[in-house]
Amino acid sequence: DVLPSPEGPVPSVSITEIRQYLRAQGIPFHDGYSCLHTPSLFTDGQQDQPPATSAPYTLFIDKMTGSFLCTATLAEGTWQDFQANVELRHRGVPPAGVEELEKDTQRAREDACCIWDRALPLWELLDEDETNETKAMFGISLVTDATLKRFGVRYLRTAKSLVFPWFSPRDATLKGLKLVRVEKKGDAIAYVEETLPRFDSYRNLFGLPLIGRRDTELVLTGWELDALALHQATGVASLALPRGAACLPPALLPYLEQFKRITLWLGEDLRSWEAAKLFARKLSLRRCSLVRPGNLQPRPLEALNQGLNLTKILRTALPASHKSIVSFRQLREEVFGELVNTEQVAGVKWARFPELNKLLKGHRRGELTIFTGPTGSGKTTFISEYALDLCMQGVCTLWGSFEISNIRLAKIMLTQFALQRLEDQLELYDEWADRFEDLPLYFMTFHGQQNIKTVIDTMQHAVYMYDITHVVVDNLQFMMGHEHLSADR
Repeated sequence: DVLPSPEGPVPSVSITEIRQYLRAQGIPFHDGYSCLHTPSLFTDGQQDQPPATSAPYTLFIDKMTGSFLCTATLAEGTWQDFQANVELRHRGVPPAGVEELEKDTQRAREDACCIWDRALPLWELLDEDETNETKAMFGISLVTDATLKRFGVRYLRTAKSLVFPWFSPRDATLKGLKLVRVEKKGDAIAYVEETLPRFDSYRNLFGLPLIGRRDTELVLTGWELDALALHQATGVASLALPRGAACLPPALLPYLEQFKRITLWLGEDLRSWEAAKLFARKLSLRRCSLVRPGNLQPRPLEALNQGLNLTKILRTALPASHKSIVSFRQLREEVFGELVNTEQVAGVKWARFPELNKLLKGHRRGELTIFTGPTGSGKTTFISEYALDLCMQGVCTLWGSFEISNIRLAKIMLTQFALQRLEDQLELYDEWADRFEDLPLYFMTFHGQQNIKTVIDTMQHAVYMYDITHVVVDNLQFMMGHEHLSADR
């Protein structure tokens, strides 16, 4: 993914401009938490007029970006697309918002349907021992068949994977799948996930078809199995984010607008806690509460397996919004959490650089690290490996390479990722490129000297859209141009 788009940066639009435009066009709207709600341009039949006031408000406009989504027809697009459709409407031309599927997405859906047809509900496995063994392997022995059935979870025998469906909220057709399998590394267990379509097109809120129109309270989890455990233990509406604590894509915000209260219970480590605070800002702080990770408050599936009271844990969730002044009593638990989790507080450790961990402890948000050295000393080579190391651990990364081209940088990083020279083994290229493509890695398309404001705006856009937590600028001198250096170091 490249930011901004090759045609140039996406023109930014303010919430004031959006409101003024809607009023000028006579389109009724009301304020939501993250979006403005309007009647859809794509559902009613009268094309000469703006949407009627009586029409249901099924079109959502993101307050930060102006992008829209109609939940009734799944038409979506940019703010410019929205304006173009309003113009078409005035001319009596049917709106053109429903995008055609790319061939890749279409093929992914067909593959998903084939896998789905081959997968079996767990309780239909003929051998009861196999069912119990599979449930034990995924840690879901206490999750009932009724819960698995309600959420439509299946099992693919050949891949030893649980299969989680993504159904269209509009017509319940299958749009994609997530496969989860267990890998044992010594005593440790790792869960390996694969999505169809690929992760950047996979925008499923697992459990969405089970949400009723009158539901006003929701628990957001970071994992499908947590959503199952939560719903079973408490009966509350619960959804799982497609990429856990890594990101909350803005395209999903319209589906969360109906809830007056959202509790974020993403996981049991400090990264999940940081992500929950970040997502709460996107969702509007005033309606969000956060379950603080701790020994007595593990992730929902773990809590179910330990026999803890999940309803009681939900009641202890802390409000995300706070007044400008706090007392130590309110900070007390946070301080204790930092003392207990000193390793996690130090940040995400580098896997390839143990010596660096001794120096910097780990990568933490909100910190600036500057690497200096003469030309040709290996700054770019090192920093690309340093950033790749974190990216492979799920740290969403944005690169601004002002000195060398993105193609050359991507080639360096792909070689470092594959740990071998791919020039000598071109037949392996596609396999490694596919794996590299799945990393949460994005590149800015700037090159050479740039206007600082444009660069900062692009970074802010990337943080909102992709939940970037690590930005690399290489290098500062090229970005600022030489005339700035003497005046303002």
